[in-house]
Amino acid sequence: LGGDVELVSHDDPYVMVDTPAEIGQSVVGRFRGQGRGRILLLAHMDTVYVRGQLADQPFRITDGRAYGLGIADNKHGIALILHTLAALRALEFDDYELITVLINADEEVSSAGSRELITRLGTEHDAVFSCEGGGTSDRLALTTAGIGAVLLEVTGRASHAGSAPEQGSNALYELAHQVLQMRDLSDEAAGIKLNWTIASAGATRNVIPAEARATADFRVLRVAAYDEVERQVRERIRNRLIPGTTVSVSFERRRPPLEVTRASRALAAHAQRVYGEIGRPLGVADQAAGGGTDAAFAALETDAPVIEGFGLIGFGAHSDAREYVELDSIVPRLYLLARLIMDVGLERAPL
Repeated sequence: LGGDVELVSHDDPYVMVDTPAEIGQSVVGRFRGQGRGRILLLAHMDTVYVRGQLADQPFRITDGRAYGLGIADNKHGIALILHTLAALRALEFDDYELITVLINADEEVSSAGSRELITRLGTEHDAVFSCEGGGTSDRLALTTAGIGAVLLEVTGRASHAGSAPEQGSNALYELAHQVLQMRDLSDEAAGIKLNWTIASAGATRNVIPAEARATADFRVLRVAAYDEVERQVRERIRNRLIPGTTVSVSFERRRPPLEVTRASRALAAHAQRVYGEIGRPLGVADQAAGGGTDAAFAALETDAPVIEGFGLIGFGAHSDAREYVELDSIVPRLYLLARLIMDVGLERAPL
């Protein structure tokens, strides 16, 4: 396709509880043209499926849909980018300064290694198009929620639960107290959702537990809300119930939110006009759902428009046999992405 391609290793990842010991390399391709406009295209190659599943669930086409493990999330995004580049090459279109393609291998573990690279590349381009799927409807997305986690640990003192429970400090009781007193931290008006989802304590029936842990999932709509959640949690844990216990907390900022900007609205409106040229309406989602996106890392430190959802129409991410993309969305979505790249290069698109 005429680009310069490199493999980028990630030796200093942002470590979370599920960060693997080894993180796959990212593929970065750069295609230099003769014009103006720098465009970043994003997709990811990793999936959630385990080795061996493909033998029982091979790729297949049925009733206008292509089924396969990872096809909706996000193998098709890679294919869409490659065929868009091939189409531009066939048209001999090079009226752009630079097209950069980033395909990372750690999206499903919150881009622990590639996040800094994505953010840096976001600052170096005039527009960012992320090729995750458009869902079951023909739409783009201007916003997604940010994802975080609260990791709560309680340390107490073990003792015999039958003969000397009073000599122990029950970490489970303290954990229950902490979780219950933080059950109201969700704030709909502020776009914050916090829910406790995992808890564990003790190992033996007749021993007062000396350790207990809980994890909360939380979602935010603004980057600044991370600080607010962390402040409130730290304030709440100062209120203890069980003497002799200590409570510690740590946080994970797994993904920032992608926030709507005037630049992204303007470029999305242009995309709607382009799509209308082939007789197709294009939705634009400006209210965040629960999921996150790598596009949010690209948007962290730039004022350039960042838009998610340039991929195909599809369904069933992470659902093995039900994961598919709609074949009749291939040509329209190729047209949309290619035209947006051309219009940025020709300075026809608002930036």
